[in-house]
Amino acid sequence: MSSHRPTTANPALAQASSKRGQPISHLLIEQGIVAPRVMVGALAEAARIAQPVARVIEAEALASREEVIRAQSEHYGVMFLRREDTPPDPDVVGLLPPEFCLAHGVLPWMRLGQTVVLAMARPETFDDVVPLLPDDFGSMTMALALEADIHDEIADRHGAALARIAETSLPAEESCRDLNRTTGRTRKIAALGGLAGVALLGAAPQLFFAGALILALASLLIAQGMKLAALWASRRQDRPASVPLPQVPPAVSILVPLYKEENIARTLVRRLSRLSYPKSRLEVILVLEAMDDTTRETLSRTNLPPWMRVVTVPPGDVTTKPRALNYAFNFTRGDIIGIYDAEDAPAPDQIERVVAHFEHAPAQVGCVQGILDFYNPRANWLSRCFSIEYASWFRILLPGLAKMGFAVPLGGTTVFFRRDVLQRVRGWDAHNVTEDADLGIRLARHGYQTELVATVTREEANNRMWPWIKQRSRWLKGYAITWWVHSRRPIALFRDLGARRFLGVQMLFLTTLLQFTLAPILWSFWLILAGLPHPLDSYLDRTMMLWLTGIFLSAEGTSLLIGLSAVARTPHSTLFVWVPTLFAYFPLGTMAMYKALWETLTNPFYWDKTQHGHSAPDTPHADLPPDFKG
Repeated sequence: MSSHRPTTANPALAQASSKRGQPISHLLIEQGIVAPRVMVGALAEAARIAQPVARVIEAEALASREEVIRAQSEHYGVMFLRREDTPPDPDVVGLLPPEFCLAHGVLPWMRLGQTVVLAMARPETFDDVVPLLPDDFGSMTMALALEADIHDEIADRHGAALARIAETSLPAEESCRDLNRTTGRTRKIAALGGLAGVALLGAAPQLFFAGALILALASLLIAQGMKLAALWASRRQDRPASVPLPQVPPAVSILVPLYKEENIARTLVRRLSRLSYPKSRLEVILVLEAMDDTTRETLSRTNLPPWMRVVTVPPGDVTTKPRALNYAFNFTRGDIIGIYDAEDAPAPDQIERVVAHFEHAPAQVGCVQGILDFYNPRANWLSRCFSIEYASWFRILLPGLAKMGFAVPLGGTTVFFRRDVLQRVRGWDAHNVTEDADLGIRLARHGYQTELVATVTREEANNRMWPWIKQRSRWLKGYAITWWVHSRRPIALFRDLGARRFLGVQMLFLTTLLQFTLAPILWSFWLILAGLPHPLDSYLDRTMMLWLTGIFLSAEGTSLLIGLSAVARTPHSTLFVWVPTLFAYFPLGTMAMYKALWETLTNPFYWDKTQHGHSAPDTPHADLPPDFKG
């Protein structure tokens, strides 16, 4: 039992008032801030979702946060503290660790005599927080403060330390942060491997080429087999169902990392404002880097709703999305944590569907992945092919992998986690440029499942050639790094995942990387059709050519089948005729692969940022579900 006790015996602390104890709703009506008719609706909503009316009033912008908290200070008969008027006492602030203060919205502010003034952003939780305080905390009294002031004070005092933790929270054996730290032994192994390859190429070029061909064909056959298996497993799609929210909807925090965004901020606010989840149970945190003046200036010209706020990440050794997410996670309070990208347009009822899915799923389901689609598939040929590829990935391959019981490499957006699960796996690897795929495998290694939910987020297809190659090279570099991180201790990976999922990880990652890397080996057979000599002419008899022709035709047939099946599961019927053109699209991935391999060797942690806002939706409402009536 704690030895400290709350006290309001001192008149200076109590701020005794004739208004103490009066309902907050009555105080706001009396002050003319909220009209009685509007307050009736707020009270009804508060009763419906079992939340304090003050939260509803603030979230629905019926009154400002300061007006609400001043009314709360009168209701509780306590002080309202502003950081700019009464700065917190440095000798008192450190009485509680920053993690505790962030989790509970509290801050030891100052002393009045022997009494600690404990500022609260959510005064209704005071009785729950008091038993959690250290036994030697002593006597205290409650005051009220804006949560923004509490966060700003903690960020100023502890931001640098929290940022360092964000970079290194993952154990070294689970992170890729030592990738660029070579030893004498690894350098010798790499040099010997390179020399052996060059020697084989010089001494027996046909043998070298034949080995590469066998590897390319094997990866091609395995990849096509996985696609067909996923198509079969995903043939029964889960239909969206209308499900009621829990009586007390869980708090949901959405993190939206932004970096050098000039054109997207106002559109982002508009799109996320369509979300129908109760705003008093939703917070959207826009995550900015400290040096990102471009986005900060853009947001300064944008009116953010009260359920949306900004968290600024201090500078550090790396500037990556996962590092920013790790830091911003400290400032969330949701039971469910979701991720959106800057250009995302989620379905309005998406949060309800995610919450309902978690509500009915077993505890080992730690993550839910939504479906990604594009709102500009008709912008040009590249966006059409990208849309077909996305449809194949999110509507066939990922659902199929999940239904077959394989580990699921996550997408970077429209992905949601149980808070406690995210804490147990220690968040994201701050150095991995495809933190989503890495986290999906790590969740599986810790015994958690990822399931897909039938809700769609529409986003902007990257449809400019060089930006597409840069984005894809980052993804492929991250895939290579993720495979290396998890496979460098194969016995441990096998033990964590079991035989089926271990093979699934190897097949998925290695076939993806090998197909793009070795594609030129397969392209070389166009030399024969052109009447030119081929390095393997001496081995290519009629039987061999028939086998190769059969393999190539079956692979093309599988690609066509997957592409057509995927498009059939989207509203983009005009894309059917473009599926056969994918044969000219995938070679771009090979260009990106070689860029990725070079960066893996020279700059593994470099984040090649994709700029958003360059391609508008095909039609004014293309970023909405077809049946949206709002």
